[in-house]
Order: sequence, then structure tokens, then C-alpha cells
Amino acid sequence: MSPVPFGDRLAAAVAERESQIVCGLDPDPAKLWPGAADLADHCCQVIDAVHEAVVAVKPQLACFERSGPTGWAALETLRAHAQAKGLIVLYDGKRGDVPVTASVYAKSLSVADAFTVNPLLGEDSLLPYTATGAAPFVLVRTSNPGAADVMDLELAGGGAVWEALARLADRLGTPGPASGLKDVGAVTGATEPAHLERMRELMPATPFLLPGVGAQGGDVNALGAAFAPGRAAGLISASRSIVNAYAASGGAPADAARAEAERLRALAWDLA
Repeated sequence: MSPVPFGDRLAAAVAERESQIVCGLDPDPAKLWPGAADLADHCCQVIDAVHEAVVAVKPQLACFERSGPTGWAALETLRAHAQAKGLIVLYDGKRGDVPVTASVYAKSLSVADAFTVNPLLGEDSLLPYTATGAAPFVLVRTSNPGAADVMDLELAGGGAVWEALARLADRLGTPGPASGLKDVGAVTGATEPAHLERMRELMPATPFLLPGVGAQGGDVNALGAAFAPGRAAGLISASRSIVNAYAASGGAPADAARAEAERLRALAWDLA
């Protein structure tokens, strides 16, 4: 039996859970939840708390790689735990290199369901990632303020750099037969919602990963244009605002994280 295309898997998962929320996992070994034995235990506790309210988790690879073998083992533990809970696992590593090296990166990332990639080395550097069975999410317009330094630059032929990257992401993806959503996604920061309508023109069937809600100031209510193709066409990512919710609200970390994830889920579900 052929594997189910990523776009169809994503659409089915969103429909089943009635959630478009991605919980980012950016753990600091010095700031784990009270009582967590180690990095892996902390992440698994977060997953246990929020898994009914989110559709995916997004481990930031650097936060695990800095701990060496201990961090790598924690990443594998959380990946297996999240997938056992039925969650999509999206590795956030923003890999990008020449094609021969990209093929090696692609193999290491393929244990996840999806991962982020940097397209600035061109189309040939992205092709190895499209052959893994997991879904690459191409950086099109990121959520950090410095994205404007490069991604908003005007090209000699017209349009911004991010528009050229959007066209690249669009032509790489293949739509799933059931959902129509493609198996190559795009990272489109929630901090610049004014771009979303144009992005949808350029990428009408591409799943959007929308980071920047919460600590970076992105507003869920401003993201409606991302969901024009349907509820599964946008994934809203929040990390610190979910995991560290207890710092503001008090109470048990798991309860606060679950409540914040549920709040975001309700907001997002009402957009489409």
C-alpha cells in the first residue's frame, strides 16, 4: 500500500482533532518544568498535557543538539512519544546546504513527519528533501524582525525575495488526492499577516506553518487568509506561550499549558 501523502495526512489529523495548533518545544535545560527528571521527561510531560488540544509538536533541534548525546536521545524519546499520541512531529532545524549535503540532512530528518528547510541555496538544494516521505516546510517569510533585511528586498525583475521563495515552494509540492493540500509546506510568520493574502495567491494549496503567535506578538485573529483552502491549510505554532503559561497564570504547569493550548485551538478553529 502506498503511503498517504502528507497533505492528506495533515487534513485528516486536523479534522480528527479539530485543531490547527502546533506546540513548539524549545526546552532550556536550566528551566524545565518543576519535578521533571531531565530534558526528555520535561518534553514528554508537555506532550501529555497538550496532546488532545494540538495537532503537532515542533521541536527546535538546536535546543536538543546543544546538549550533545543527551539531547539527541531526548529528541528521539519525544518524537516516539508524540507519534504514539497520534501527533505530527515537525523538526525545526532550518537546514540548508548544497545538494550532496542536503541529501544527508534529509536522511537524518526523515524520522519526523515534517521539517523546516532554508531555500536560499536554490531549488537543487531542496530536491533531496522532497524525496524523504516527510514534508519539507520552506522558509518563505519568517517571523523575526530581521527577516525584512533580506526577505522583503525588491528584486530587479519586480516583487520581493519572499515572493520568489513562495513560487519556489509552490512548484515543488504535489497535492494529495483527498485534500488537495501539497506535500511541501511554507513557513509564513504570523507576525506579518499583511502578506498572507498575496502568499495564498502564490501558494494556493500549500500548508502554511505560522510561527510567532504568543511571545513574538503574533495575533491568531489576523491569520484568517491562511485558511482560505480549508482548516488544515494553516498550522499556528506557539511555544513559550504554551509551555511557560504557568509563569503568568500560576498553578500546575501541565494545567496551564493545556488551558492555553485549548484557548488557541478555539480561536483558530473559528477562523475557517
